[in-house]
Amino acid sequence: QVQLVESGGELVQAGGSLRLSCAASGRMLSINTMAWYRQAPGKQRELVASITSSGTTTYADSVKDRFTISRDNAKKTVDLQMNTLKPEDTALYYCNADVLNLTWRVVNYWGRGTQVTVSS
Repeated sequence: QVQLVESGGELVQAGGSLRLSCAASGRMLSINTMAWYRQAPGKQRELVASITSSGTTTYADSVKDRFTISRDNAKKTVDLQMNTLKPEDTALYYCNADVLNLTWRVVNYWGRGTQVTVSS
């Protein structure tokens, strides 16, 4: 019923920047917390950053001071600005959101992911 679609992932050199975007579509009353996760091959999925509906943000220690998460409630989008990228940032990045659906139930959704590859 609700779909999250990521975009912006690509190959970039170490030290470069990239901006990921995620758009939510479908029938919903509102979106609570939105977040970005990432997963490298053979590793567990980890939380990169999150942002509440009121704008409170959380970051993983490994990306603090380099990444910035933001959202546009009217457009139902969430972005992740990634600066000073490192090879260890290479992963499949997923968009995640807690959505209040039409029956007033909060449902968690995942996007399909967008690949970010940082070369040395």
